[in-house]
Amino acid sequence: MPATSKLHAADLGTDVSRSNSPARILTLVHHHGSLSRAQLTRLTGLNRSTVSVLIAALTAQGLVYEAAPEGEAQVGRPSPQVHPNPAIAALAVNPEIDAVTIGLVGLGGRVLTKVRYPTERIPTAAEAVNIAAAVIAGMRGELDAKYRVVGVGVAVPGLVTAVDGVVRHAPHLDWRNEPVAAMLAAATGYRVRAANDASLAAEAEMMFGAGAGIANLVYLNGGASGIGGGIIADGRLLKGVSGYAGEIGHTLVRSDGTSCHCGAFGCLETEVRRAPLLEALALDAGEPAELVRALGGSADPAVTAEVHRQVAHLATALRNAVNIFNPEAVVLDGFLAALYAAAPEQLLAAVTAQSMREPGSEVTIHPAALGADLMMVGAAELAFAALLADPAGFPGEAGVS
Repeated sequence: MPATSKLHAADLGTDVSRSNSPARILTLVHHHGSLSRAQLTRLTGLNRSTVSVLIAALTAQGLVYEAAPEGEAQVGRPSPQVHPNPAIAALAVNPEIDAVTIGLVGLGGRVLTKVRYPTERIPTAAEAVNIAAAVIAGMRGELDAKYRVVGVGVAVPGLVTAVDGVVRHAPHLDWRNEPVAAMLAAATGYRVRAANDASLAAEAEMMFGAGAGIANLVYLNGGASGIGGGIIADGRLLKGVSGYAGEIGHTLVRSDGTSCHCGAFGCLETEVRRAPLLEALALDAGEPAELVRALGGSADPAVTAEVHRQVAHLATALRNAVNIFNPEAVVLDGFLAALYAAAPEQLLAAVTAQSMREPGSEVTIHPAALGADLMMVGAAELAFAALLADPAGFPGEAGVS
């Protein structure tokens, strides 16, 4: 978790008004993990008595709690620390080509439980929903006894309509026009929202990871299903008309490249892929950290050549993103983070050299920080959104929001 003294980009971009001050307090505490009353007074611009009243109201609802600050004894009367209550939780679901992962995330962004359910083949939408519903049903006794669940967020590797949670096209899952949010809501009784996995991951990194404190960033994730992306502009996720924005994986990087499932040629995700790296290293699919170690320890010229080839194409895509969005940072995840670790100087030099001088000189490149918990944290944010926007309305009714 980032230092609590650092204002998060998500807080800079919030549109919560002073008239909804409980939402401002709860959102700040959720994003930072804990804040003192003094810090909340400074960050909100409210007076101390108002902040105290708001904290008392949120405490009465069981959304936050106060505790004495940890560490060495302080001179004078220390300001109590306000913490999010982790018993207020969200369920998270992430369907993939070889598994469905279900997690429980507490308020404050910490993953409490995670179950990865492998599948023998690519699951259909109905199968993924049934798997998630069955796992959630198995957790129900503990959930009802120990937690207050605000809902379910689903992170899908594909195009998802934001307003209704319909998966319009998830090419690697072969899903089209699947009402996943409505299906899972009917199966579980919880409020369910769904969105693109990479966009949710971008928000999670902005709130809790490598992008904390950065209001303008580009996030790219590389996995078995291809490359997804998300754009944070002025502290907010750039969504587009229907929530489809951020598909940097379909940026043109090679005019004579191979055909892509999207109908174009030479897309980033057809030229920069995990499979050739694993093949060159004689590795089975593994965690990104394993790929980082393997690439770092290889002296095979064929591996080096493949890394340099892919880094060159990745640099072309990032050059376009830097020129268009003028980000402060690029955050790379999955096998893209392994590529960066294998040739960091080459990637940054190529991006800087190809970009316009001014935006190119301002951008930095970082690996993602949340690791294997990223999709769970991102999906949970969907479920927490209604609570953070209106704490007074908690708990909400079950169903699709």
